[in-house]
Amino acid sequence: MTQRLGVLGGTFDPVHYGHLDAAAAARAVLGLDAVLFMPSHDPPHRSVDPHATSFHRFALVALAIDGISGYRLSDEELRRRDTSYTSDTLRALHTAGWPSLQIFFILGTDAFAEISTWHEFPAVLDAANFAVISRPGTPIENALARTPPLRSRVRAAAPPPTATAATGVFLVEAATRDVSSTTVRARLAAHQPLGDLVPSAVARYIAANHLYEAEDHLHGHNEDKTGR
Repeated sequence: MTQRLGVLGGTFDPVHYGHLDAAAAARAVLGLDAVLFMPSHDPPHRSVDPHATSFHRFALVALAIDGISGYRLSDEELRRRDTSYTSDTLRALHTAGWPSLQIFFILGTDAFAEISTWHEFPAVLDAANFAVISRPGTPIENALARTPPLRSRVRAAAPPPTATAATGVFLVEAATRDVSSTTVRARLAAHQPLGDLVPSAVARYIAANHLYEAEDHLHGHNEDKTGR
């Protein structure tokens, strides 16, 4: 049976349930055998550096996915030490033996709406399938309206055939929780409880290491977008 790999990239500053919801939705709808979480070192669509170090962000994701079968963590982009372009990451996966048709790059509708600004667009769309997950505030139809040339790439929400098919864009309607890393950091800076925004292990690690406590969250940007 052909294996299908989901890839979820992002700054994860910090990781939260919105990320986990997106991974779970893509896995369920597209029949993914595994999901690879890929923290970025230097995301090009961020105007500021990540607030937590790469060490802490990697540790937070490890805690968030601990015990979830099929979820894996990669330091591929963190080891690269330069701009985290999705096209480079997908090439690395190809080199590791993953064909384009077996890779499903997971991103939210907010990131997909800006995909035309990505490095090596539109060639990057041939390097993997793209699983677009609906996000609160950005319906799938709105994202498609901003990228009309990509409508021809949209496929039914099921894995493509493995023969001579082309890569496609798969739309996944899902009830992902309305949370962002910016919201999490703002609560921490205001000394407010995180509630159910992040897994308990993540909350404990953040508290133990005093992460984000002195942030001026008014200058933060929503960096949950995986596209780059």
